[in-house]
Amino acid sequence: MRPIREILEDFVENLEYPSLVVKEGVKISPELQYHIANGFTLTNNIYRVYSEGYFNLVNEVRNLYNNNNIILNEEDELMVNSDLGQIVEIDGVEIYLDAPYKIMESNIIDEVKHQGKNVNLGKPFRTAGGPKKFAVYVRKPGGGIKKVTFGDPNLKIKNSNKKAAKSFRARHKCDQKKDRTTAGYWSCNVGRYAKQLGLSSSNSW
Repeated sequence: MRPIREILEDFVENLEYPSLVVKEGVKISPELQYHIANGFTLTNNIYRVYSEGYFNLVNEVRNLYNNNNIILNEEDELMVNSDLGQIVEIDGVEIYLDAPYKIMESNIIDEVKHQGKNVNLGKPFRTAGGPKKFAVYVRKPGGGIKKVTFGDPNLKIKNSNKKAAKSFRARHKCDQKKDRTTAGYWSCNVGRYAKQLGLSSSNSW
């Protein structure tokens, strides 16, 4: 259970920096209307991460944002400015970007061989012996597989603390981290993988 102090801090911040504020007269889905009516943000929405409902909401808000029809807080802006939820077609199959471990109903296999062993692409995991807290296997642009390690094993992930998260994003220039083959990208986006990494919050880091 989250400390009362953190809950109150979130409440106050939402009052100071509201999100999902839609311009008058703009048509939105019942799902988005539900989130607005109940004070949910895009980052902390009700849908299971990487479910169809989750992606639909992200893409709806992204379209509204790109057309200047919605006001977002900093965390939600980071989400819609990423590739998360955008769809591309590979070998005739549509898949979502920025969520490679979410295998859609297709025959796409995300398991490959790296240095003689089977590994899963785009699935961050905790490392047992370091040197970093986490690691992930990704495909390099020119071909081949790369293991990316990230996260200081001596520091706690404090992305549930809005002030600490904002400071981290500013110091590490997270809005510029687009390259999935770098540690910076995964450090900045670690909150998206909260469940499989055992983190308490899915907030942006």
